[in-house]
Amino acid sequence: MSEKRTCRLCELEKEAGADAADLLHYRDLIAPEDRATEAVYNGRLLLCEKCPYLVDVTCQACGCYVQIRAFAKKAACPKKKW
Repeated sequence: MSEKRTCRLCELEKEAGADAADLLHYRDLIAPEDRATEAVYNGRLLLCEKCPYLVDVTCQACGCYVQIRAFAKKAACPKKKW
């Protein structure tokens, strides 16, 4: 029996509401060679979802949109969680 997987991006987009389109636009501006793999990206978002600094889709530790920071290959969490 297969387990239903939850798309971390979709969950964060639901929380972002109207800002989701803007976030996706800026995320997609990252050059393909500078993007994290899907597995890395989803893992990062999973960690962000559990973090007390996450408010909606914004990291209160640094002010970034986690969807964009997590998508960049060389990015790092300001609290060193990933």
